[in-house]
Amino acid sequence: MLEAIAVAWLLLFFGDFLSTFVYHIPEHVFGSLHLKTHHSWKKDFRHYAILTLNPEVLLDGVLGALPYLIMAAILWSFSPIGVISGLLLGQFHVWWRHISVLAWETPKPIIILCQILFITTPERHWLHHQKTNQGFGDIFTFFEQPSLLWLRWLRLLRIRFRYSRI
Repeated sequence: MLEAIAVAWLLLFFGDFLSTFVYHIPEHVFGSLHLKTHHSWKKDFRHYAILTLNPEVLLDGVLGALPYLIMAAILWSFSPIGVISGLLLGQFHVWWRHISVLAWETPKPIIILCQILFITTPERHWLHHQKTNQGFGDIFTFFEQPSLLWLRWLRLLRIRFRYSRI
């Protein structure tokens, strides 16, 4: 049982780390797929994320989930139950963090628990939808500060790359 909990936590931790630093932030700096499908002010989450079969939306979701699936493959031999639990918890968190558009308010005791556990609440994630240069870390809030440094560094790299091509 303890092994399954540890594997689930490792899957969520490293999946969130890799998804944030290898896909999400670079996509904000160099790409347009994620911004177009996930952050456009024209999008209604219930429509584009749940009901649509738009290939771009599905691709963005797969690319964001790929680090979790890679971690699942790596950790499978340690605890299949832990991997399945981690993937289910991760998917639950995806749905939960996006319900703020449905006028959801997280109860105060849950907000306090999430602050203690460094878990992103729907309200915190909605900040990222409003200000796309804040609130990185899909599941864990402790990735926010290092992600801002990574975001700045990648933006400088993009500027340097543009000037080197001129």
